[in-house]
Amino acid sequence: MSETSMLSSTIVYLGAAVVCVPAAKALRLGSVLGYLAAGCVIGPFGLGLIEDPAATLRFAEIGVVLMLFVIGLELDIHHLWTLRRAVFGGGTAQLVAAAVPLGLGALALGLPWQAALVTGLSLGLSSTAVSMQIMGEKNLLPTPVGRTAFAVLLFQDIAAIPLLGLVPFLAQASAGEAPGRASGLDAVAVLKVLGAVVTVVVIGRFLTRPLLRIVARTGQREVFSAFTLLLVLGIAALMASVGISMALGAFLAGVLLAGSEYRHALETDIEPFRGLLMGLFFIAVGMSVDFGLLAREPLMMALIVLGFQLFKGLALAAIARLIGVSSGERWLFAALLAQGGEFAFVVFGVARSARLLPGTWDARLTLAVALSMALTPVLLILHDRWKAKSGAQTEREPDAIEDPHAPVIIAGFGRFGQIVGRLLFASGVKATVLDHDPDRIESLRAFGFKVHYGDATRIDLLRAAGADKARLFVLAVDDPDTSVRLVETLKENFPKLPIVSRARDVSHWQRLRALDIAVVERETFESAILVGRRALESLGVRPYEARERADLFRNHNVRTLEEMLPSWEDERERTSRARSAREQLEQQMKQDRADVERQAGRGWHSDEVKAELPLSGV
Repeated sequence: MSETSMLSSTIVYLGAAVVCVPAAKALRLGSVLGYLAAGCVIGPFGLGLIEDPAATLRFAEIGVVLMLFVIGLELDIHHLWTLRRAVFGGGTAQLVAAAVPLGLGALALGLPWQAALVTGLSLGLSSTAVSMQIMGEKNLLPTPVGRTAFAVLLFQDIAAIPLLGLVPFLAQASAGEAPGRASGLDAVAVLKVLGAVVTVVVIGRFLTRPLLRIVARTGQREVFSAFTLLLVLGIAALMASVGISMALGAFLAGVLLAGSEYRHALETDIEPFRGLLMGLFFIAVGMSVDFGLLAREPLMMALIVLGFQLFKGLALAAIARLIGVSSGERWLFAALLAQGGEFAFVVFGVARSARLLPGTWDARLTLAVALSMALTPVLLILHDRWKAKSGAQTEREPDAIEDPHAPVIIAGFGRFGQIVGRLLFASGVKATVLDHDPDRIESLRAFGFKVHYGDATRIDLLRAAGADKARLFVLAVDDPDTSVRLVETLKENFPKLPIVSRARDVSHWQRLRALDIAVVERETFESAILVGRRALESLGVRPYEARERADLFRNHNVRTLEEMLPSWEDERERTSRARSAREQLEQQMKQDRADVERQAGRGWHSDEVKAELPLSGV
């Protein structure tokens, strides 16, 4: 491509996006539909301003790779492990439930069983790009239906790997060849896949952080951004070279870096590229809509598109309750995942090369997947209107706040927020309680708690709750990222409102303190100190001295964290300060213990306990 051609194509992409996306947003159609419409307009079957949508689509898939990397950064290994049942149990149930009727439908349309099997499995996969973008726009990711949909999409990315390897076997079977000849090659392929995964794990766990530290010390932000892109795209290329989904490799890399001190810097640097390339991906999908084939075979295409989305939607709704989706949200779950996925483009391309799909079926199925992606925002709009008309919106409007003059607002009413709220209520303090989990709200209302449904990060809901007049905001939201985002919203719009916040761990505490939140309490800290007191008492330490030691430990720990706050991003400095603080605490406890023994004549109930409990273990 010449320099002039590349420049003109870039101008066309940007111009189409700037015109179509705001128009779609103004019509409440969502940005995804705007990008798809832009692609239809400028593509070879529209105005013909861009001639090669396939090349654009291959390049724009980098946006999906970056999106999965960012999602991986939001999870750590432990969080991912807690999703294992939803990923493998729910994902398997979804794929089987969708692939069986779709495969039977393909058989009914005259495809051989091998082609029907590949078609059913491929159409059973959903679009991670479309679904995640829409869930992000609608703030569905923190909800139960969003978490389940994400788990299913993650399983589909994993399942796409063996599906791609299945195509050559079925092609050989269809041609009457013995598939067993390739077993040696299969063993090599499996070893390559395992080697690639091990390489990614080694890079993510042992090499990336030292390299990021070296790059960060240069002080050149653009170099850090370049290294971030090199890391993600390099891992994606490694995975692609052995036949693994690039997006899945990037997701794994993100998970391995989720606990890194550079996580937020990585997110910040990736975000602009991710947003632009995701938009380009949707434009490329819109350009790939073959209106010529649609005009030549309108009835066949309508049968394929509407038929496969109907069968798949019914299958998703049928199993929704089994995999943790409430009955009231099953149709939302179905609408989110009823479309075909971007990986189907790859599978159908391989099937075409292997001559597994007869005639023009590869073109028909590719067009059907593209049209299903374009129809997803429309399905969500129809779903929302239907729910509104039936009087039971899934993503319903926030509950009306009857008393916006309560002095306290509590955001998040899970296990932590409930304890805070009950203490305030028992003390005669009125509070407005906000939560975003419909199932939890219904359960709490059965016990007499008045909890208002709503997303506390929305400014209009905060104003309705009286945030501009409240005396205190209690932040008890479970998700650290949502918590930090809410603090940023409060600081920007209600700067005089005092905030008392919960922190899940030290990292979350640091992020909140960096936003100048004065009162931040780690959720397990006080209970762990109390258990430590009880342990000392059980070992023979007098209750008064055990409490003194616990108070000393508490004060020293909090003071140390405050002193470490300015240099938190410097891992070497932070580690050095932590080691020094631990030594200071031991010396201070040793001195206090000696003072108590001199004053009281004895510090322990028995020399046996004293001998069994050396200072290093206190």
